[in-house]
Amino acid sequence: MPEVSRFYGLTIHFFYDDHNPPHFHVYYGSRKAVFSIQTLEMLEGKIPKKAALMVVQWAFLHRQELYDCWNMAKQGQVPNKIKPLR
Repeated sequence: MPEVSRFYGLTIHFFYDDHNPPHFHVYYGSRKAVFSIQTLEMLEGKIPKKAALMVVQWAFLHRQELYDCWNMAKQGQVPNKIKPLR
């Protein structure tokens, strides 16, 4: 489960050969969530609203990079790192 970014206590991960639709996993302390790359909606899990808003803001800025990471992970390759939210 490669980590592609880390900011404000949030870590963003992809799983190798994961199921559709394209998505990424977010960890915030002991909480976790899954976000759609296409719609940026939270598909599973629960993280605080403020953290979720930061994830959506970051993902909006890096959507193409997220798709690239998704495709790399689906092919068993290590996804590229993505700049954190600042």
